[in-house]
Amino acid sequence: MEAMLYQKLDKGAVRCNLCAWHCVIQPGKRGVCRVRENRGGRLETLVYGKAASYAVDPIEKKPLYHFHPGSTAFSIATVGCNFRCNFCDNWVISQEEAITGEELPPELVVSEALSLRCSSISYTYTEPTIFFEYAFDTSRAAHRSGLFNTFVTNGYMTPEAIEAIHPYLDAATVDFKGSGDPAFYREYCGVPSPDPVFESLLAMKSKGMHIEITDLIVPWQGEIRGSFTKLVRWVVDNLGDETPFHILRFFPSYRYEGPGSTAEGLLEELWKMAKVEGLKYVYLGNVPGHRYENTYCPSCGKLVIGRIGFQVTSLRLKGSSCAHCGSRINVRV
Repeated sequence: MEAMLYQKLDKGAVRCNLCAWHCVIQPGKRGVCRVRENRGGRLETLVYGKAASYAVDPIEKKPLYHFHPGSTAFSIATVGCNFRCNFCDNWVISQEEAITGEELPPELVVSEALSLRCSSISYTYTEPTIFFEYAFDTSRAAHRSGLFNTFVTNGYMTPEAIEAIHPYLDAATVDFKGSGDPAFYREYCGVPSPDPVFESLLAMKSKGMHIEITDLIVPWQGEIRGSFTKLVRWVVDNLGDETPFHILRFFPSYRYEGPGSTAEGLLEELWKMAKVEGLKYVYLGNVPGHRYENTYCPSCGKLVIGRIGFQVTSLRLKGSSCAHCGSRINVRV
């Protein structure tokens, strides 16, 4: 299938304008993502309708804690990715070079989501930008059927991609690694700069999308606390102090040969730092049963959403307000 968002160049080359790599692809070659190929001067997506993984997940697994809490999302992914993280948890499909997957066209994705009583479709597990056409067509069909759409993304996309998808994209979890430290992205993710991620967030904010942030805290030789504080301040200043912010515990995977998993004490320290910097909704992820998985009302301090892992255990809201004191909570229900 012909890809979206590319331009033809001289001598049969094309430039892909989907993600921030802006790959110039010669005839017969593929881009960084490995799933978009120049065939005779025409850019083709190789993974349209080819689901490498699909499942019904709690929306909290995305993690989206403030978007229809307690609902479920029909989650899909194809092979491929535009990052080369040496710690990738989903490397079996994200770094797969062969084009594999089960035929699952957009209309079937939607019908499956409806039959399984999901509230949304989530484009997740690998980077949804690289299967953009599949996500685009599915998201349009989903909206027609009353379903929401959510991206779990590294954010390394172009303004053109956001402009195209935003009418159908209701929420996005944007995943930072190593607090967006440029040296970390170069060394561990194979990406020259995280700047496009920040630009994408500004574009999403301008379109009115619901945004949540994750920050995977990977032990490395860099200044973790300094990078973390810088990221939190940027989120407060540019996205707002009500932006849900998830601090994720890291466990070694794939080719990572560093110190090991993140110490829980460090995560708790970073949680307190984020609160001092002004964020109202800060969470710890991958620490099931921790009290910082819960949502507390910023006004009265009482529990409004209780969680254990991905399970909602209590919901004390009246619409989008705290059931205890009536203060507004930044949550879409």
